[in-house]
Amino acid sequence: MKEMSLLTALALLLFACRTTQPLSSNPEMAGFNGDTLITQSLFNDRASTISEENIQKILEGTYKLPQQLRVAMVRLEPSQQLKRQYWYYWSDEQYLKTQQSYLDLFTSKFKESSRVTKLSILPDLLVSKTPSFTNIREAAVRIQADIVVVYTITSDIYSKYKLFSKPDIKAFATTQLIILDVRTGLIPFSSISTKDFLSQRKKEEVDNSEAASRIQNEAVLLTINDIGQQISGFLNTQ
Repeated sequence: MKEMSLLTALALLLFACRTTQPLSSNPEMAGFNGDTLITQSLFNDRASTISEENIQKILEGTYKLPQQLRVAMVRLEPSQQLKRQYWYYWSDEQYLKTQQSYLDLFTSKFKESSRVTKLSILPDLLVSKTPSFTNIREAAVRIQADIVVVYTITSDIYSKYKLFSKPDIKAFATTQLIILDVRTGLIPFSSISTKDFLSQRKKEEVDNSEAASRIQNEAVLLTINDIGQQISGFLNTQ
């Protein structure tokens, strides 16, 4: 009797072990135990210019801006439609002078940092009409720049006419800027600033178009000063 009872208990134990397998042992149920940790891309992107291995290295690595900086600057032109809006309010000469004043203000902001040892402008001859990051980076290498500052400026005018008084002229401007590290191809800093400026035509201004160009210029200068302050803070903390 004792041997029979022992065999019965052993059989029940084996049956219980077989019928109470954990869910994880079932291939069809394995995915329901918890979230799967994804550590690399699951997309097959044949057009990618960065390998999956290098993407992992970039995201998991650390970056430090060089202490001494040779800076190159390049301005990307707005689209032809927006460019025509500039020319509508400004003559070609005034447009070029204004763009130079924007560049001068940007360069003065960078020169405030003791880390900037050299500041150059990338000539148009080195940058294609439709520049890519690769084109800009290679052009910066030719003038031995550590970083490239790429920026673009767009703006527009809105007027509110009044029947018995001067119209209010309001300008909006948006400046986009990035800093491209020439050695690594990384972008450690980027910013977009949008500002507006409201004013009226002054007595010494010939017409509303002259007033509009001044007001538009004021809006742009606000965005440059805003980004300039951000750049100063960035260079002081890196």
